[in-house]
Amino acid sequence: MKEVIVISLGGSQIFKSASEINVPFLKQFKSIIQKNTSNYKFIVVTGGGIIARTYIKGLENAGIKEHKLQSMAGISVTRTNARFLSYFFKQDPEKGIPHKMRQIKKYLKKQDVVFCGALEYKTKQTTDATSAQIAAHFKAKFINITNVNGLYDKDPKKFKNAKLIKNISWNEFDKLAKKISFKPGQHFILDQTASEIIKENKIPTYIIGTNLNNLNNILNNKSFTGTTIKD
Repeated sequence: MKEVIVISLGGSQIFKSASEINVPFLKQFKSIIQKNTSNYKFIVVTGGGIIARTYIKGLENAGIKEHKLQSMAGISVTRTNARFLSYFFKQDPEKGIPHKMRQIKKYLKKQDVVFCGALEYKTKQTTDATSAQIAAHFKAKFINITNVNGLYDKDPKKFKNAKLIKNISWNEFDKLAKKISFKPGQHFILDQTASEIIKENKIPTYIIGTNLNNLNNILNNKSFTGTTIKD
């Protein structure tokens, strides 16, 4: 089998707003993925983005504070987004998107690109955690596409002098992630469960922003703007 790459595609990259799909971005993403299928097979895990956070906020506003129920609402959206992406790539998953690891493995034997959302309905089952679990299972590299160019020493959206951290060890990254308390729909660049899985399984991990030239560069072993997590 070709080398497997796991990509976490944040919901904020799928949607421009709650009412508009980011078609230009997704067209470029599709082009780069298809251009690289001669060397790789891809598992793309979709996030929930603004739609998931809208549902979560709706539950909060109704006084429903349970993390479990908020997580369930977000998970449902990740799966809907995965099905949409499969259609965007002109795939017709008649049996639906995979919900189990064994289903991903089965799909991967027949096609070069597989889409999924969170695999299980349980608390803290985020896109990040799902991506890390899949990468560990397939001994694959993990690429996280998010709305900033990588890991910074502070929030680049709030501080103009924030510095990009180009390289960080699994241990150091895990320490940073664990300083933040878990919250459904959270914005930290990779969540706590994912960082622990990455560290324990020594998964080479790359964090990049919306400039998809960086995705293509990683796939072709060229320099890129972003963060590498490994020892």
